[in-house]
This record gives sequence, C-alpha cells and structure tokens, in this order.
Amino acid sequence: MALTNTQYDAILKEYAVTRDANRALSMARAEEVFRVLPEVAELNDSVSALSVAAARLVLSGDDAALTRLHEQLARIDQKRKALLTSAGFPEDYLEPVFDCPHCKDTGYVTGEDGLKEKCSCFRRREIAVLYSQTNIRELLAKENFSTLSYEYYQGEDLQRFENAAALSKDFTKKFNQDYTNILFYGTVGTGKSFLSGCIAKELVDQGHSVIYFSASTMFDLLARYAFDRKDRQALQEFYDDLYSCDLLIIDDLGTEYTNDFVSSQLFSCLNERHLGRKSTIISTNLSLAEIRDRYSERIFSRISSSFELCKLTGQDIRIYKKRMQNK
Repeated sequence: MALTNTQYDAILKEYAVTRDANRALSMARAEEVFRVLPEVAELNDSVSALSVAAARLVLSGDDAALTRLHEQLARIDQKRKALLTSAGFPEDYLEPVFDCPHCKDTGYVTGEDGLKEKCSCFRRREIAVLYSQTNIRELLAKENFSTLSYEYYQGEDLQRFENAAALSKDFTKKFNQDYTNILFYGTVGTGKSFLSGCIAKELVDQGHSVIYFSASTMFDLLARYAFDRKDRQALQEFYDDLYSCDLLIIDDLGTEYTNDFVSSQLFSCLNERHLGRKSTIISTNLSLAEIRDRYSERIFSRISSSFELCKLTGQDIRIYKKRMQNK
C-alpha cells in the first residue's frame, strides 16, 4: 500500500516540527553554555575568522592553508570539549541535536547508488500510518511485559507459559543479533496473542518496524489486491511491506477461510521473509498436525524447520476473567 499525498505531507510536517524543536534546543544549549563559559563563544567566533582567512589563502595559491586550518580547528575543538566537561557539561553538548542521526530528521538518506531513499525512521512512520487499522497501538497499551502475569496457570501449564515468556523476552533482547521466528500454538485463550503483543511493544519501542495482522485480515487484503487489476501496484507495495518489515506478526492463523490461494500466499510470505532473514511470529489455536493437514507439507516443513515451536495449554483466561468479573 502507498501513502496518500495527505499522509505523506503529514509525515513530512512531523519531521519539520522535529527539526524546529531540536534547533530550538540546540540554540538554548548554546545560550546556556555561553552564559556560563563566555570563552566558548569566543572559540566559536574564532572558527569563523580562521575559516575565512584560510579561504583567502587557498584562493591566493597557498595549498597548505587547508591542512593548517584543520589542525587549528582540531585544537579548538579539544579546548572547547575540555571547557565544557570542566563546567559539568557533556563534551558533545553543543553538537546539533537530531532524533535520527542517520537522516538528520529529514526522512531521507543517500543510498549506495548515490540516490535519495527513505530512511528507516521514515519507513517506521509509514508503516505505522498504513497499518493503523490493525489497532496495534491500542493492543500494545494493554498487552506488554509490564502487565504479564503467571497467576492464571498451574502445574505443567505454568511451566509452559514461563518458558514461553522467557523465550519472548530473549527474542526481544537478541533481536538485533539473532534471526529467530516463533510459533505460539495450543489451546484457546492461553496467552499466545498476549505474548505476541508483548514482543511487538518492545520492538516498536526500540524503533523497529512491526506489522501486526490477524490472519483473516491479512489474507483478505491480499485477495482484494490480487483479484483487482486496478490494484496491482498496491499489491506489490503490500508485498514489499510484508516481506521487508523488521517483524511480521500473524495472529490467529487458522481463523481465515483457507484455500489454495491462502496456502500459496502464506508459503510465499514465510519463504521470502526467511530468505531475507526477517523474523516472523505466528499464533494459532491449531495443533501441529492440524497445520500440516490444513495447509501443505512445504508450509509445515518451513515452520517446523525455521520456527521456535512454543506450545501453550491451560484454561481460557478470557473466559476466566469474565467469570471473575461477574461474581
């Protein structure tokens, strides 16, 4: 899916607001330092004077002028940092402030081919706008590790959930280093979607792009784009998002109407993400045997060979909570 012009302009306005705020912060820091350390202001003024003088010397044929300027600027920078730290300021306190140092809060960076391309921070904003219909923000507000509880489990069910929670926390901690996929499967209402939400919250907070779909919604969108000739471009863009986001979460696999189209799309998605080493999390109430029988041997093989299989069992927590509320 592509951004509308209105959505695109809204993101660019957000960047403009960020740049203005950071520029104001930089100016406030400079005023604070100059008030406490007027000699730093003098050093900054000397940089301008030295640069102008060096430019004149270069124009007059002095080839060594730039080398001398760089040496002088380095000494000035060292002296400025020493003054800042001696007064209790961080040595980089006067450096420009950016939320994203890669694109300097513009949303765009220069690619290896020399052309401008969207920064990863722009892609995160783009995905947040495009997939707001998944209600991920509302979900993450209540489903995160801070609200995790073990009180609804006992015995073997408790052990399974403790292992699943530990796996989920480890997944988020090692996400930048390790390529891992997880299949949460088992009985209804045992915390599979909850743990997926916990992982999503942690990775969104870390700045990763996360797409969270129910299986029925994802396959409905794919079918809509695939069978409408007018939406071919939208279909390709949707594929790009599904295949390239940092984490794709497919919730409630098995609740969709399953046919050959769904099976082929599921395999393509899992295979492309596996080839790109992009992590995927699936939650389902289906057993492993049901996954094999409902989809295909190659899908079952892909999942069983490249996913951490995490089974959850126990009472339906949602029903239990409602019963407690009605007492």
